[in-house]
Amino acid sequence: MNAREILGWNLRRLRVAKGLSQERLAFEADIDRSYVGRVERGTENVTIARLESFARVLEVTVAQLLTEPDATEAAPRALPSGRKPKQRRATTSTDKQ
Repeated sequence: MNAREILGWNLRRLRVAKGLSQERLAFEADIDRSYVGRVERGTENVTIARLESFARVLEVTVAQLLTEPDATEAAPRALPSGRKPKQRRATTSTDKQ
């Protein structure tokens, strides 16, 4: 694996482990969602500043994003597609006025 593939593998693994969608990770890191997808596919060159943003959101060190995975490790699973359903807000007596 080259460095971009290692970063992409780890980014997806850590993102899925935290239950974050690409969209949520991108929002929290203040970047475009499509950029996250390209990084995970290993097609994007990433700056140190972006590495730091990803690490901050995922609550890991930059080094953990660049650590080569074990060759026997299975590919990260995908999260269920689609948005989470909205939670219903409890109504109060003031809502009915």
